[in-house]
Amino acid sequence: MWQSLAFKSNYKAAYCVAACPAGEDVIGQFLKNKKGFVQEVVRPLQDKEETIYVVPGSDAQDYVVRRFPHKKVKQVSNGIRPDSIQGFLFGLPLLFQRNQSVNLDAIYHFTFTGKEVCQATVIIKDKTIHVENSHIGTANIQIIADSYTWLRFLAKEQNIVWAIIRRKIRIRGSLCLLQAFGKCFPS
Repeated sequence: MWQSLAFKSNYKAAYCVAACPAGEDVIGQFLKNKKGFVQEVVRPLQDKEETIYVVPGSDAQDYVVRRFPHKKVKQVSNGIRPDSIQGFLFGLPLLFQRNQSVNLDAIYHFTFTGKEVCQATVIIKDKTIHVENSHIGTANIQIIADSYTWLRFLAKEQNIVWAIIRRKIRIRGSLCLLQAFGKCFPS
């Protein structure tokens, strides 16, 4: 329901809604017979042979392959392309793949110039992410980018190497940290 309210109507949460005992209509059934509820509602969905759609390199892909080897996996794009820097920053915690951030402990300072001017700090540590709307702490890597160019890079319309050569995107720090950052947000 939350997904539909936040991101328009869709059926991405259909199984969650079907199996979640939190709704008023099904909480009674669940509380009376938890084991039966799991057997009648949850297990059939888990055992069903079907195609599961996942973003390549996501935590979901790893989980489905490990937990449901009988299900077919098909890779798809997440389809999310921010159209503003604020949209990019807002989406980071939503799209963050915590298991892709194992052993990553870094502070990223973003400075956006051009059409949208702003500064942000992204802290990734202990498989968590924290986003601030200013520079906080000492950065391990600084990314200074023209906002329009950055959004085009995210949309795969701009080659980052060309943007770096043209100095539309500048990086101070290890490029490996930028690569590790990207791994946390597969598309």
